[in-house]
Amino acid sequence: MTIEASTGALERARKAYGELVARGLSLDLTRGKPAPEQLGLSDALLALPGTGRYRAADGSDVRNYGNLRGLRELREIFAGPLQVPADQLLAAGNSSLELMHDCLVHALLGVVPGAESRWADQERIAFLCPVPGYDRHFFLCERFGIEMIPVPMTDDGPDMDEVERLAAADPAVKGIWCVPKYSNPSGVCFSDETTARLAAMPTAAPDFRIFWDNAYAVHHLTDEPVEIADLLAACAAAGNPDRALVFGSTSKITTAGSGVAFFGASEANLDWLLAKNAKRSIGPDKVNQLRHAMFLRDEEGVRAHMERQRALLQPKFDAVARILEAELGGTGLAAWTSPKGGYFVTLDVPEGCAKEVVRRAAEAGIVLTPAGATHPYGNDPRDATIRLAPSYPSLEELEQAVEGLAVCVRLVGEERRNGER
Repeated sequence: MTIEASTGALERARKAYGELVARGLSLDLTRGKPAPEQLGLSDALLALPGTGRYRAADGSDVRNYGNLRGLRELREIFAGPLQVPADQLLAAGNSSLELMHDCLVHALLGVVPGAESRWADQERIAFLCPVPGYDRHFFLCERFGIEMIPVPMTDDGPDMDEVERLAAADPAVKGIWCVPKYSNPSGVCFSDETTARLAAMPTAAPDFRIFWDNAYAVHHLTDEPVEIADLLAACAAAGNPDRALVFGSTSKITTAGSGVAFFGASEANLDWLLAKNAKRSIGPDKVNQLRHAMFLRDEEGVRAHMERQRALLQPKFDAVARILEAELGGTGLAAWTSPKGGYFVTLDVPEGCAKEVVRRAAEAGIVLTPAGATHPYGNDPRDATIRLAPSYPSLEELEQAVEGLAVCVRLVGEERRNGER
């Protein structure tokens, strides 16, 4: 681009940004929440289980105490999607993040199977964190003083050469965070080879754990759902049956604030968690579990329900891709993902520009997830990655927000080209 052309592009970008600010928008793309229309697909849950219908399949009264494992009929529905046999799956409260939190706390204050001591008694504890990644995983590590070691993501999952090197070299490395299908925020799906290497790799820590957060197991956006390898089975086959801790929930399937969370693992890990949970609870909300089992019915019912979810979500993801291509395609100022499922789009802008793009967008009334949230400690060393959450706004609001975001990217990018940043 000539100096004259570059200067002209900057002036046009400034004019467009001024017009954007003058519109006085108030739009929010910060978190991947289901839209009201998505939540409405599960309104029938609120009428269940109904008067007198309070017996589980085993005849137990769901209104009473007990059954820390959760209702078997619901565990059987999600055994397939989560790739965990029903006998090795727990149905708990509404939050899988809460289960991850508890597993970390119990590992710090207790002794996990295969450990020599409590994690809290060891001088240093570290987790491998594929980046870009899920900020709430990073918040948990920060909360408990667990060191985070970034590992680059590839198109097949985390860079396994680096993961294997770090896990084998350092006994303080106790685990790795994984969102294996339609990963948050990149949409990456782990290859079978990646899963096999995670299951079989040597680790310096005998109590190494894979926190397998399969949050988007059934959240497809195309006619060709991606299937991933069964980590729990791979770990057992590799002689590391206790390595995998599998998490999932119905939070983005039915009702986000009152869903059901799941935990899958080896028998040794199940016994460990159940023994700890018995001290903090006399059983989960089995009434809610029963209403979910009645509403979803079976695995086919889950698939049908998620097709209705997809009908609401896919047009929004299509709109993001269409607008970004129309406004930024060919400019060299941005690259973005086209996920086949999940809840997020990752936007990469020129290095050193993400924070400024987010700031300019906020000034124009478009609130984005803070730049850096996709990395441990909120620090993206390249300052280039922005996470977009298209699910919650209406389609019209989303289109306005992405068009406005593109204006901000052009402005900041042209400022960089002209040496002003």
